[in-house]
Amino acid sequence: MEFKNKIVLITGAASGIGKEAAFLFAKEQATVIIADKDEQSGANLEMKIIENGGKARFIYVDVANKNSIDSMFETIIREYNHLDIAINNAGISGIPSRTTDINFDNFNAVMNINSTSIFVCMQHEIKQMLKQGKGVILNTSSIAGLRGLPNSLPYVASKHAVVGMTKTAAMEYARKNIRINAICPAFTVTNLFKPEFMDSISEGLSEKLKNQIPMKRFANAKEIAEVMLMICSDKASFITGQAIPVDGGVSA
Repeated sequence: MEFKNKIVLITGAASGIGKEAAFLFAKEQATVIIADKDEQSGANLEMKIIENGGKARFIYVDVANKNSIDSMFETIIREYNHLDIAINNAGISGIPSRTTDINFDNFNAVMNINSTSIFVCMQHEIKQMLKQGKGVILNTSSIAGLRGLPNSLPYVASKHAVVGMTKTAAMEYARKNIRINAICPAFTVTNLFKPEFMDSISEGLSEKLKNQIPMKRFANAKEIAEVMLMICSDKASFITGQAIPVDGGVSA
């Protein structure tokens, strides 16, 4: 198997898309580093993967804190001395608000978790992959990183930043055998996006959002994780610097 014994870091892996990706990589015999601040869910996922014959290691990280990120990478390099694949997936959606109503602290919180953390993680990851002579990085952006989304300015700004950082870093390190891409999902049912929550904001909102998708449905987390697996595989060996929509046709 292509991923056998490879070290795969996934931030925000305790739930949602990250959790599904962890299961898929473990099934492919990778050693999965589950990085999250939800210690109970992270530890439970580690145990479940191991019980199913996979290899996993939970490491606590608060991506809003640079020192915590630094500590996570110190642990990874000390224990494994290698990092083949890094999926920078942790993120938050923020509080839906009109631009003029957005709280400054909330804006900074979304930017810090969704984009600044990816900058810090990529610095660590690229430095390690340069030592190795190769590596793959995949950043989780969003369809909101490719277009506007009303009432979500901090989220949209943060996800556009992810796309920009991805493209820039990919160009810088393409000759060093390091591939860097971003995945841009549309509405995917996870803890961050629940149709019932959308309807609590405005009656019928989830149906309106669904109707904007040509396939007329939301994605599930496993569908996005499957694409992550493909982008990180050798099947995508000539793909770098791309923001890849997985959106049911929204960007067509």
